[in-house]
Amino acid sequence: MKKICTSFQDAVADIHDGATLMVGGFGLCGIPENLILALAEKGVKDLTVISNNCGIDEWGLGLLLNNKQIKKMIGSYVGENKEFERQVLTGELEVELTPQGTLAEKIRAGGAGIPAFYTPAGVGTPIAEGKETKIFNGREYLLEEALTADFSLVRAWKGDKMGNLVYHKTARNFNPMIAAAGKVTIAEVETLYEIGELDANFIHTPSIYVQTMIEGVQEKRIERLTVRK
Repeated sequence: MKKICTSFQDAVADIHDGATLMVGGFGLCGIPENLILALAEKGVKDLTVISNNCGIDEWGLGLLLNNKQIKKMIGSYVGENKEFERQVLTGELEVELTPQGTLAEKIRAGGAGIPAFYTPAGVGTPIAEGKETKIFNGREYLLEEALTADFSLVRAWKGDKMGNLVYHKTARNFNPMIAAAGKVTIAEVETLYEIGELDANFIHTPSIYVQTMIEGVQEKRIERLTVRK
């Protein structure tokens, strides 16, 4: 059985100043929103955050941005956050932008123990500056190094007390690969089941990758609500 926390503050208690975090989600879909809220309340600072994007101004990782808790952001998309833009332009925030597929593979490789890989994405662009390139079958490829983190924060639909996780539809997104790439993975689950209650054929993240779990209710805010006129 894994460590089962009863409060989100307890779940993030070991996350320290200067830590590197991976955070699951795509936009606001599948983000571990209560763990992020607990980090905002904890006030931990000088964080390096690896995530597809940085939430919006008033929710998700945007809360940590507003508190000046993030020192460096590694991601692929930042267009929904005005505070992010302001901090970049004023030099308050260091940013490393990466093509989305490359970011996903850097995280997946980190979880698989693969230190680096070659990709054609980014060749001939500023992303390639200072990086090794090599020709394969007449095409130039760029060497990209894998990513790992001190802590991974993920959100799952279902989990059992052994640490097995199941994600719901598109809320799966970056969560499985991020769960595998952290030294310590903390899973926020919507419903926690007893061991053996989940069908082993449908587990997305095996328990070996998860150290801490907590059950909670999410708001599931919508980033951009679009309705018919």
